[in-house]
Amino acid sequence: MRGAPPDGLPSREAPSTHPVRGRLVRWLPAASVAALTVPVLLRYGVSPRDLALFCAHLALGVALPGVLLVRALYGRARTPAEEIALGVVTGYALEVFAYVAARAAGAPLLVTAWPVATYAVFLAVPRLRRHWRSQTHRLPSDRAPAWWPWAIALVVAYLVVWSAVNFFRTQALTWPALGTSFVDVPFHLALVGELRHHVPPTVPTVAGEPLVYHWFVYAHLAAVSWTTGVEPLVLLLRLGVLPMLAALAVLLAAAGRRVTGSWPGALIGLVSTVLVTAPNLFLGTVPGVFTWKTVQSWSSPTQTFGAMFFAAIVVVLLDLLDRRRRGWHVWLLLGVLLVAVMGAKATYLPLLTAGLVAVAAVQGLWWLRPPKAALGALAMTAACLVFAQVVLFGGARQGIVVDPLSIMRESFTHLTGVTGEVPATAALGVTLLCLLCAAITWCGVLGLPSRPRTLLRPGVLLALGMGVAGLGAALLLGHPHLSQGYFLQAPHPYLAMAAAGGLVAVVRRARVPLRAVAGAVVAGVVAVYLIRVLCGVAVPLEPGRSSIALYLPYLALAAVVALAVVALRAAGQNGLRTWALVVCLVTAAGTPAAWATRVLPGTYRLPTGQVQDANGTPPAEAVPAGALAAGRWLRANSGPDDLVATNLHCRLGYTDPCDGREFWVAALTERRVLVESWTYTAANMDSWRTGQVAENLPFWDPERLRANDTVFRAPSAEAVRRLRDDHGVRWLFVNERLAGTSPDLGAFATLGYRSGDCAVYRLR
Repeated sequence: MRGAPPDGLPSREAPSTHPVRGRLVRWLPAASVAALTVPVLLRYGVSPRDLALFCAHLALGVALPGVLLVRALYGRARTPAEEIALGVVTGYALEVFAYVAARAAGAPLLVTAWPVATYAVFLAVPRLRRHWRSQTHRLPSDRAPAWWPWAIALVVAYLVVWSAVNFFRTQALTWPALGTSFVDVPFHLALVGELRHHVPPTVPTVAGEPLVYHWFVYAHLAAVSWTTGVEPLVLLLRLGVLPMLAALAVLLAAAGRRVTGSWPGALIGLVSTVLVTAPNLFLGTVPGVFTWKTVQSWSSPTQTFGAMFFAAIVVVLLDLLDRRRRGWHVWLLLGVLLVAVMGAKATYLPLLTAGLVAVAAVQGLWWLRPPKAALGALAMTAACLVFAQVVLFGGARQGIVVDPLSIMRESFTHLTGVTGEVPATAALGVTLLCLLCAAITWCGVLGLPSRPRTLLRPGVLLALGMGVAGLGAALLLGHPHLSQGYFLQAPHPYLAMAAAGGLVAVVRRARVPLRAVAGAVVAGVVAVYLIRVLCGVAVPLEPGRSSIALYLPYLALAAVVALAVVALRAAGQNGLRTWALVVCLVTAAGTPAAWATRVLPGTYRLPTGQVQDANGTPPAEAVPAGALAAGRWLRANSGPDDLVATNLHCRLGYTDPCDGREFWVAALTERRVLVESWTYTAANMDSWRTGQVAENLPFWDPERLRANDTVFRAPSAEAVRRLRDDHGVRWLFVNERLAGTSPDLGAFATLGYRSGDCAVYRLR
């Protein structure tokens, strides 16, 4: 009889009598998600050729070389899905670095050199060859339960279905429906075009302006476009974000396992992250602080790209802080990911700094010795933060100002419908409502003290530190488009993990039966439904109704919680069990409150096509016919460095006043434009002051704008010469439907192409 293995050594599983069948069963959850995803993408306009090329690039150009590097630098992961997700993220990071170098050298296809070199090294070096095979033997505590892969697969499948229903269905690939896309779609597409042809990039819609923005995701999409030949439009609106969402879900689950210390807690945290936004108990939808987005975001690929890198950072960092991983090679992997998130999303490094300060402070005080791992990670994060702000972003503030409670004043306007100056007392009242919403969403954190040592876990400290910093930034800062809300959104997944850990801890400590937990959950759902119906507080409030009505649903919920406490104590439940059941009740109350009022990220139209938000989509009648064909002709018949002038400056359908967020010319032509729109430039955003509308600010160089517009309104040989010789313009892109456009332009420039309402001219 074979003896048991020594303590601490992994025990080998008995060899399967059907190894092929075992592998098939292991990959069945992933195969099920793929079987769902492929027909969805084909249904919404992706060709089989594009899908095959994209999948080949993802597998051979990103995932496989990334997995090899993760195995060499990080060691084996806890689950195969975690290993692949870490490999995908590492592959994305190195692809961006390689592409920036290749594009700067004028040979973008050299980006393929990095996976080829990785394969060569791992084949040539004997010590690295073993990493071609995955090592699956793990400690029993690291083995995932049988239901775990299927749970993750269901979450990813939900993200695919959500993407199809709420984004693919409303964001078209063909013109003119494409012209009614969400306002930022052409902005993202224009930046992909800029990164396809230029490094370092500049603002494509105002020639010569520096691009002070987190642009790494556009470099990734540009690299994929070069290597596969897939149109950037298809990558942006259909293919590019899906693998990011899948990797993000897997890595958030892995981080949740480290934060909560349990597989069920990790799943609760992941589901909360994906399904729950900030709840409100009103009838109707309110933007701003009450409906922050979750991690699902096609409308902001920078947010999804950054969230994916940050989730990988948290996984690697928590292993370092918990001393599960050691060695310079793990720190090297952390450094690569930190540099990647530095240019992927600016929000994360300040929050990570705050979280690491919390970890270092508490660990140092508790153990009375310097926490070396936390301090080392803090030093690396601070170095990346300083480099990003000083070098990458050039010190620009991009509209961020110190303006305490500005997001609350905006929310008060939406809640009440009252415009004008918002009193300080009203802003403080909305702040209280915001804190109540946060207390509902993350009340599971109150369960952490039931096991006091869980408060010393690095993951819990990191989450709480980031959460406090994010809330503080959202309350302290101002921005013309409420971008300070990203500071509240970014730590949401990790606060959800901490809350899930506290919920599991208090339920286990109190030994609450499953049927009692289910009863508390049902009670919470029923209570919030009745509160919403019986209180009937619809927002914005009816004219003349006092803003005090906003507090009624929350007072009602507080009364329900108080009654639950009294009833449980009267039924003989002890204090700990009462505590556990009330936490379950309030947590459940938050979920339907959020789902009843949320606007799913990416949903900018109702199924009938009715516009939901003036910032979402323009009316179809404002879209010029033939713009896509004219843009593609100009892209095919001009050089990447050719400069274009256009008479399009105001967003389609928003000309009175002019909304300076028009990006379609740069997006469709992949060419730089002398002056198209200027709202998102650093010069415009840094000139914004509280009370102004950033998209309505005038262009700061009226002489350039005058020289540009004169050619279209009153063309002459002198106007054309000035535009050509003084500004370097070679092409004109004209929307001939616009009022004031002269029909005599052809007398001074050569017509190259006309389609519908749009024409392209070459300057003689």
